[in-house]
Amino acid sequence: MQAKNILSTAQVPFVTDQEYFETLCSDQNLRVERIVSKGQVTPPDVWYDQDDNEWVMLIQGKASMEFEQGEMLHLGPGDYIFLPARLKHRVTYTSKTPPCIWLAIHFK
Repeated sequence: MQAKNILSTAQVPFVTDQEYFETLCSDQNLRVERIVSKGQVTPPDVWYDQDDNEWVMLIQGKASMEFEQGEMLHLGPGDYIFLPARLKHRVTYTSKTPPCIWLAIHFK
């Protein structure tokens, strides 16, 4: 058994245009993942429209999200949000320094 640290980015293979996704645990009804963003955003013409509910917390960094209805949300460390299935949203900003570290829980 070995403990890991959700804040550690030493093993993250940063690629300039891609977020890093790491599944921490999962089963048929639940997926817990760590996401590391370093300036990546959702393309302007794309909306996330997910089949599952998502609870997401920003652990480190700053980020902004936009919702299809036009609402903007600015997040800092410790902020979290529940995104029900089918809620169209996108990420419009993620800080590069420090990188954003998200904890996301996807469930039915």
